[in-house]
Amino acid sequence: MNPPPQSSAESSTARTGSDAADATAEGELAAYRLRRERELNSLYTTARSLTALGEVDEVLHSIVRHAHELIGSDFAYLSLLDAEGYLTVRASAGTISSEFSSGRMPPGTGLGGRVIESGVPFWVSNYREAQGLPHDPTFDLLVPREGLMALLGVPLMVGERAIGALFAADRTERPFEKDEVALFSAFAGHAAVALNNARLYEESRVSLRRLEDAYRTIEDQVTTMERAAAVHEALTHAVLTGGGSGDIAQLLVEHLRGTVTVRDRDDAVLAIRFPRGRADGADADADQNVPPDMPADVLPDTLPDVSRDATRDMPSDVPRDVCEEARDTGRCVSTQGADGYFRSVVAVRPGGNHFGFLSLARRAAPEPADVRMLERSAQIMGLLFLMRDARAEAEERVRGELLMELMSRSPLHPAQRDRALARGVDVDHLDVLVVVDCPERTASEVVRQLKPLSTERSGLAGEYLGRATMLLHADDVEDVARTLHRRLRRTLGVPVLVVADRIAGERSRAFTLTQRCVKVIRSLGENDRGASAQQYGMYALAFDPDRSGDLDRFLADSIGTLLEYDRRRSTGLVATATAYFAHSGNLSRTARALHVHLNTLLKRLDRIGSLLGEDWRSPDSALRLQLALRLHELRAAVDASAPDTSG
Repeated sequence: MNPPPQSSAESSTARTGSDAADATAEGELAAYRLRRERELNSLYTTARSLTALGEVDEVLHSIVRHAHELIGSDFAYLSLLDAEGYLTVRASAGTISSEFSSGRMPPGTGLGGRVIESGVPFWVSNYREAQGLPHDPTFDLLVPREGLMALLGVPLMVGERAIGALFAADRTERPFEKDEVALFSAFAGHAAVALNNARLYEESRVSLRRLEDAYRTIEDQVTTMERAAAVHEALTHAVLTGGGSGDIAQLLVEHLRGTVTVRDRDDAVLAIRFPRGRADGADADADQNVPPDMPADVLPDTLPDVSRDATRDMPSDVPRDVCEEARDTGRCVSTQGADGYFRSVVAVRPGGNHFGFLSLARRAAPEPADVRMLERSAQIMGLLFLMRDARAEAEERVRGELLMELMSRSPLHPAQRDRALARGVDVDHLDVLVVVDCPERTASEVVRQLKPLSTERSGLAGEYLGRATMLLHADDVEDVARTLHRRLRRTLGVPVLVVADRIAGERSRAFTLTQRCVKVIRSLGENDRGASAQQYGMYALAFDPDRSGDLDRFLADSIGTLLEYDRRRSTGLVATATAYFAHSGNLSRTARALHVHLNTLLKRLDRIGSLLGEDWRSPDSALRLQLALRLHELRAAVDASAPDTSG
């Protein structure tokens, strides 16, 4: 059945409606194309601007700013995965609180967790009512404060790995169109590339800086090593060519620009060098490195090695505890004093033996290279001290051998005489013998202090038969004994007996008389003095072996009866008589000294009277008896302390 024919008017109306619909569709299509062209152009422009950036933070803020403008949301933010897998907000655009912009989302939670795990975009029109999302309580508290409703998240992919997510958020409920999601995803792809490039660029710059720093460090180390090698070579050359501690200190001053002090094992200053400026003022600030506690009388531009006596009272430039730490550790120890100066000290201890300290004082803190230079210089200083001690030991050994040869009874060989003359010793003028006794010090310690004194007097000192002995020339024997005692007392710091005697005949006999005289003096209660043997001539019977026969006869005539009685009956009449005279005849004090009853003492005194005669307490008899008892006591002390060396 055919439709009824249309009129011309109806046909015209139909055509007009169709044309209008087509025109509307075409207009919408043109508008869509124009919008898409504008969006793509914006995307292209934005992507190109991102690739021109280099700093990571700059790229991050540029991404969120362009994303905010591109999608037209209320705000946008970008989160990156940290080392623990948390999504941490790194940049934001739009109105957003500081609490929200510093938030962190735990792994696998929220819309961000869904985007990271799936690697695809995801959006919700109302985040608070969204189902199927693992919510984070902390983030959920921030959502109402921000008024966040709609949320779109797209991953930032580098290859197959998501490094973070880019978010667009609105404060009104709304869906996100496919075109918006696609545009936002495309932008995120460009942004991820730009961000990754920025990261790589920053890592490259960091690596380059590290390489440059390492290169500079190597250059500095090479320069330091070359400088240290030059200093070490100069120090070694100074030592091997006969230089002293002052030369080493001066070399260190030139390189370390501070005050350098060398001390020996007794803390006496051997040398000081100061960084004094030149006449042209090239080093005008050098005085700043001279500590204020240095005495003004030791500050010349070129200071000679100072003597031990001149510097004994000089204030120490390094605290004692710091020195002890340096000595115990074997390393350089530094400290800053109240005056602002840094003081560094290292112990000189070659082979583990302590020889002294090397110290540096200056305003600037010591650099590691300075510390190494000080420690190396201490080793060189130790070499110097070892060489010095080796020479001194060899010289002392020669002098000790000369002393032993002179003390022997055999005649001196001409070659030995020449050796003595080469050392400034004329053996024919050595007419005084000195024996030193110091129970609190070993004989070798006493000899160490006696040797420089013997050199001053062109004499010889050494250990002979266990005694510190010295041969020298002197006009006044008593004066030389007192002088030596005063010097040794100061250096040893303990009581010391010094006895000198004029040599008459064999030196060995003079030694026997002198060392036995020392025993007599000590038995008399003296332990700290200098004297000549002639001052104790009245006791010569007790210490002169050649007069032992005279002493025997005198004792036999005076107390022989008491000695024989004590020997046969094991009594103590000699001791009783000695105590009686020692206490001036006071019976009570004598009994207490002997630890006997008064009646016992009276019986002993009666027995003495029956053996010696009733007048034994008369003045003349008592004087002779007291002298005999004293000589008997002294002989016993001398004979008991050591074997006789006269033979």
